[in-house]
Amino acid sequence: MSAAETTQGRSFVVLRAGDRRFALPASIVAELAPPLRLHVFPRTSPLVAGVIVRRGHIVPVYDAVPGLACGNISPQRFFLIARREFGAESELSAIPVDGEGELATGEMEPPLPGLPKYVVGTFAVGGESLEVLDFGALIASQSAAPDEPGLEGVQP
Repeated sequence: MSAAETTQGRSFVVLRAGDRRFALPASIVAELAPPLRLHVFPRTSPLVAGVIVRRGHIVPVYDAVPGLACGNISPQRFFLIARREFGAESELSAIPVDGEGELATGEMEPPLPGLPKYVVGTFAVGGESLEVLDFGALIASQSAAPDEPGLEGVQP
């Protein structure tokens, strides 16, 4: 079942990253963790910001800010921890977000033409139309080649 199929008439978690608000299906969100120590280590991928340790699990933190084109995130960043699926496997993964968030329910509309592949639809909250993101596709888009369509602004 695709992310678009599973989010019709469901709950969404609405979050802010920098100056941008977006929604994720509530069914994949494990928690919004308070500011935690980000453990950084030598790496070859600019996508991986480091790891956090949460509830006995090592959770990779991905830098989704370039793909979301959302400006700077507060230094007191929170971590959105969600289940990322790839094939038959899944893992908890995190992205930094600002601490503001809310839970909302409603119908998801199809995405507007020309949006990146990780946008699976739009969702209206208080008169504002927010993009609903496919969490796994968002992370995967950050590791793709920068000249791939839908990755404008992503630095290699």
